[in-house]
Amino acid sequence: MRAKWLRDQRGSMAVEFAILGPVLTLMLIGVMAYGGVFWTSHSLQQLANDMARSTVGGLSSSERANLALTTFQTEAPTYGDLRQSALTPGIQDDGQTVTARVTFDGTQSVFWAFRDILPMPSPVMAREATIKLGGY
Repeated sequence: MRAKWLRDQRGSMAVEFAILGPVLTLMLIGVMAYGGVFWTSHSLQQLANDMARSTVGGLSSSERANLALTTFQTEAPTYGDLRQSALTPGIQDDGQTVTARVTFDGTQSVFWAFRDILPMPSPVMAREATIKLGGY
């Protein structure tokens, strides 16, 4: 009777799935979460690049800041998960270069929803782009 019980294969797949299922699920969630983090980072960089590029046409510091903020307000809503309420734009103009900075607080973003069970990067991200004024 005991030898028959030891050779019985019924239920072995359920035991294997119980062991591997949570690991595979966690890996899948991690891939999706980190993909979203990378997408958010890229979107922030693109937004900062566009803000910096838009300042080229400005003749004064205030006009350049206005151009960058207008670009921010028109383009930020076109990026999916980047809610405008979680974004903070910034412009630094020293007369030689203009630096556009965008900060994003992702604490309410779906990509950081699993930060309690996965080792995620900080939900506050900042990206900047600098452009030289007056040509090369």
